[in-house]
Amino acid sequence: MDYSQFLTMHAELSLLVVITILFIADLFMCGDKKCGKGVYNTCLPVVLLTLHTVLNLCPCCGQCCSESVSAFGGMYQHTAMMTVMKSVLNVGTIIVFLMAHKWLSREENLIKQGEFYLLTLFTLFGMYLMISSGHFLVFFIGLETASIPLAALVAFDKQRYESAEAGAKFILIALFSSGLLLYGISMIYGATGTLYFDEVMQHWGTNGNANIAVLGLLLFITGMGFKISLVPFHLWTADTYEGAPTVVTGYLSVISKGAAAFTLLTVLIKVFACCAFVATWDWAFFWIIVASITIANLFAVRQKNLKRFMAFSAISQAGYLILGVMDGTAQGMTALVFYLLVYMVANLGAFAVISVVEQSSGKVGMDDYNGLYHTNPKLAFLMTLCLFSLAGIPPFAGFFSKFFVFMAAFNAGHPWLVLIALINTVISLYYYLLIVKAMYIQPNETPIACFKSDGYTRVALALCTLGVVVLGICGVAYNHIDALSYGLDTVARCCQGCGQ
Repeated sequence: MDYSQFLTMHAELSLLVVITILFIADLFMCGDKKCGKGVYNTCLPVVLLTLHTVLNLCPCCGQCCSESVSAFGGMYQHTAMMTVMKSVLNVGTIIVFLMAHKWLSREENLIKQGEFYLLTLFTLFGMYLMISSGHFLVFFIGLETASIPLAALVAFDKQRYESAEAGAKFILIALFSSGLLLYGISMIYGATGTLYFDEVMQHWGTNGNANIAVLGLLLFITGMGFKISLVPFHLWTADTYEGAPTVVTGYLSVISKGAAAFTLLTVLIKVFACCAFVATWDWAFFWIIVASITIANLFAVRQKNLKRFMAFSAISQAGYLILGVMDGTAQGMTALVFYLLVYMVANLGAFAVISVVEQSSGKVGMDDYNGLYHTNPKLAFLMTLCLFSLAGIPPFAGFFSKFFVFMAAFNAGHPWLVLIALINTVISLYYYLLIVKAMYIQPNETPIACFKSDGYTRVALALCTLGVVVLGICGVAYNHIDALSYGLDTVARCCQGCGQ
């Protein structure tokens, strides 16, 4: 084997270097100045991950990154779009680290800072493998590498019963969904005799095992539906989001969901783009999207706990995100990545406010936010911007991200689906405005006291606010992502390649 092929995995190797440095630093540093060692704080992982992001994003600006590069016989693949997707996940993780500073500074978490950063980065490494996989084995290894540390993060506050319960639920659901995925992959292997994405595509036209392949496709969609929290595979989401630490909940709602959605679309395009299967996945996703955005919106209206509220909001947003999957077009891929970028800054901004309020007052109920504007006007204003973006109100970035996924679904021939999504957008606007009403209008005799956020949280809030405003005003990000779309044509072109 030519070991120089590992150099193709520059993003993964760079991330492993960051993990190694943080692991060594954790041995010789701590979070308490009284321990006699160097102080381990948020600055080190944030700086290292920022350098890692810049170093891996800069080569993507050149023309050489417009071509696909593969290694290990096609098991690993690298394109410019994948680099952009990994960079989006990196930025989200940096914001999460900034959000986590105050929580990790608590006395019970000081000794566990290193574990938090390492577990989070190992999940990111698994997502890298998922995104760059060209083989179902590499895909599954990446999926499990991302899922197992996530269970530890959900149960990070092990002294809290809710956190331990959430961790148990998450690992059980992860095992069940992984079992469904493996069963689906085994059927695909039985129908084609290979696990390489490109070879599977070629064998659809020669083997007569279409029924087995369709069942494998449905099981694969079901397994990924659990990972993305789509209805009816969503029942674990609210309890897990409520029990997990708020910072981890924010990470779950954006980073892991986004990586899974991008990988789902990539696999569908590379493996199931034959005309015989596109109708199957379009039919399945049509009803999944309708159920996700409708049921989640109706349940979100009833919630009084903000973390459960954001859980149902995340389920609804996942439905909008999957609109970009319909028919598997290049426009859908671009819209999905841009939607994820906008959703990331808006959702993490909302979670940053929820986290800092919880750390300062211990309150996470919607009624607790009554009168927040009178005591903490800046936080209330930033929360409002993020909620308006999530609701899709112009001129904020969420309006344009929803517009692009609607256009992708419409151009793919699904006008009724777009109409249903538009109606649900009005419903989502209602329940997002419930929080705005609580902060600005509802009276409260004992409002949350005025407090000052720490510097790291202010940086995280500033980045999220900047993203919500700038991405709404400036469309350069969408144009850049569209230019880097790695040659994905419509499904018709894929059908010609497999003889359908």
